Amino acid sequence: MPGQPAARRTVLKGAALAGAAGLGVAACSTESKLGHAETPTPTAPVTLGAPEEVPVGGSKLYREQRLVVTCPAKGQYKAFSAQCTHGGCLLDKVEDNVGNCPCHGSHFDTTTGKATRGPATAPLPAVPVRIEGGKLIAGPEV
Repeated sequence: MPGQPAARRTVLKGAALAGAAGLGVAACSTESKLGHAETPTPTAPVTLGAPEEVPVGGSKLYREQRLVVTCPAKGQYKAFSAQCTHGGCLLDKVEDNVGNCPCHGSHFDTTTGKATRGPATAPLPAVPVRIEGGKLIAGPEV
């Protein structure tokens, strides 16, 4: 019966590989709403800098603060989390109001937060933003 142990090993290897593949699919699920981001939005106010740094009609990525801010019209601002809703990776650049996720290639409209190219399907979470003392402040008020 030397053939049986080899067959058993083959079955066990197949089961192990199938289990690992299942974990990979789960880790890369497009059903995620926040990816791996535990706190995709600030839990306290975050100072971003001068409002003029965000061009009218454009967007600015604040990587360190994990935020993207857009200015649809002079004096008006919207902010969103800069963490991809697919895998939680941080957007690496914004060009022409399109935020790019370097991990899996998702794109987001930085004026609305909407996912425009997958695998992400959920929009970037909105973050309150305001001007206080001549600075952009994002996050909850205290």
